[in-house]
Amino acid sequence: MFDWMAWTTPVAVFFTCIVLMLIGMTVWEIKSPTTLRKGFLPIATTRGDRLFIGLLSAAYVNLIFVGLSGRMAQWLSLENEPSVWISFVLSMALLGLILRKG
Repeated sequence: MFDWMAWTTPVAVFFTCIVLMLIGMTVWEIKSPTTLRKGFLPIATTRGDRLFIGLLSAAYVNLIFVGLSGRMAQWLSLENEPSVWISFVLSMALLGLILRKG
């Protein structure tokens, strides 16, 4: 069924984290309804809004990293392409920042 996708360990961890975040945010929303607040984002957002924006941002960071990793290896004279775990950590840090301060 999922043969069409490259299910590597980083990809599986990334999607597992997304599913766990969605479950956690659903439970949190049921236990404690959210209110609008203004952070560094140019609009007032709820927790769900910030999660959505953060997930989109995390996906773009991963896509950009995968797209540029070959070039980064050339630019930095590396023998191999940089690990995708770097983009995972960067994207989760960005997601955390948006959820916390956005």
